[in-house]
This record gives sequence, C-alpha cells and structure tokens, in this order.
Amino acid sequence: MHRYLIRRTFPAGALDGLDEAAKDKVNATNAEYQVKWIRSYATADKTVTFCIYEGPSEQAIREAATANGLPVDEVFAVPVTLVPDGEDLVVQ
Repeated sequence: MHRYLIRRTFPAGALDGLDEAAKDKVNATNAEYQVKWIRSYATADKTVTFCIYEGPSEQAIREAATANGLPVDEVFAVPVTLVPDGEDLVVQ
C-alpha cells in the first residue's frame, strides 16, 4: 500500500453533520477500492481538510473519493515519514 495526502475544500457547514454513520459509509465505500482512511485534519472553519489515506494508487484514491461524493483538490504521494524524536526515516 502507498500513502497519500489529500487536500479537500468543502462549502461552509458541509462537515457539520459528519457522524459515525457517515464515517462508516465512507469506510465501506473506500474498502471497495482497497483504500483506507487513516486520519484527517481540518481548518478551524472546517472548509479545508488534509487527509491521510493508504491505497494501491492515486487513481484508487480518486475513484473512492468520487464514489463517496468527496472533493479532491490535490493528491500527494507521501512515501517518506519524518519523525521528530530521532527514529529512523521510514520510506514506503
């Protein structure tokens, strides 16, 4: 699996109703594309998110997003993990 960072822009209020059922639906759809949602970070106004995903390809990430009705502004492959505590660099 490869790791990706996805930047998404949402209209104001679009993330306000995000509950467990909605997350479960996204995860179920992602699984159909062999994509796994790892974590997301949102700006204070919840209009921009930065999401970490794992998947077989950028195309699979984009297809899962389309199937979930989620926007995709940019996708970055992030094969290198840097950590501040002196651990070794990890390259996927």
